[in-house]
Amino acid sequence: MGFNDLLSKVPSGLLVGFAAVGLFSVSSKVISYIRLLLSLFVLGGKDLRKYGKKGTWAVITGASDGIGKEYAIQLAQKGFNLVLVSRTESKLQTLAKEIEQKYAGSAVKCKVLAMDFSKNDDADYAKFKALVDGLDVGILVNNVGQSHSIPVPFILTPKDEVRDIIAINCIATLRVTQLVAPGMVQRKRGLILTMGSFAGWMPTPLLATYSGSKAFLQHWSTALAGELKGSGVDVELVLSYLVTTAMSKVRKTSAMIPSPRSFVKSVLAKIGRSGGAQSIAYTSTPAWSHALMQWWVENTVGFGSALGVNVNKGLHESIRARALRKAAREAKKQ
Repeated sequence: MGFNDLLSKVPSGLLVGFAAVGLFSVSSKVISYIRLLLSLFVLGGKDLRKYGKKGTWAVITGASDGIGKEYAIQLAQKGFNLVLVSRTESKLQTLAKEIEQKYAGSAVKCKVLAMDFSKNDDADYAKFKALVDGLDVGILVNNVGQSHSIPVPFILTPKDEVRDIIAINCIATLRVTQLVAPGMVQRKRGLILTMGSFAGWMPTPLLATYSGSKAFLQHWSTALAGELKGSGVDVELVLSYLVTTAMSKVRKTSAMIPSPRSFVKSVLAKIGRSGGAQSIAYTSTPAWSHALMQWWVENTVGFGSALGVNVNKGLHESIRARALRKAAREAKKQ
């Protein structure tokens, strides 16, 4: 019996049903991809002036280098005063001086606080509270973060590295937000941006603690956004693949790996746009190459699939092997 004969025996109503399901499935993917392209290349994000006029304050953690430094520079360009928080006092003072001099015409002011978030010190958080209390904070950028020194199996991860990653990525973000968000709610305006990671979206072997910490931030941020919806305070988690920073250890930019400057520019231009993060509420993947990667992975392999996890594992095993060989070569030179 041929295929046509088999097909002729299928009730016409069932065939129509299958065709409708197929058409709906294909149509939904096409609509999703069009939405992605519009979000990335046509539509703009929310105006940052929604969160305060010029002279309103922006608080940035992990502000002395990389992405955090770029947030400081670009928000200063838009007329926001800055509270810069990071570990190294000298870097903060240098950055604050550069910004105040460069934007003297806009009368941008900077306050700095040297704070090691890995210590989870109550005295440090008391100083932070004293610094921000009374300020009209319109934007909070939860940028401070730490990953593993090199990819490492969880059972071999040093205890202090596990502790520091959780203290910096999770506890610090929660404590800082608890100190800043109530004022935003009271003023009925504000933006809370938290830096996520593809490692939190896609389970990543050999970065298990870091991956888990970023997954925690994803769920926490989305839940907080749901709680504050309608209050005037917007909450958004920003997803990214690699950016050329000290933490990523990548120095050369490419289409897939933007510089901090271009990455932050895309973030601030696309507030409220999902980009590639269409399946996760109150989340954005604003860098175009990252967003395209995310969409295709989600719509082909699947972001939590065994195949995806195994590919991720192989990638990080390779990175670990290269790092160990490099360390061995350097040890021989000493």
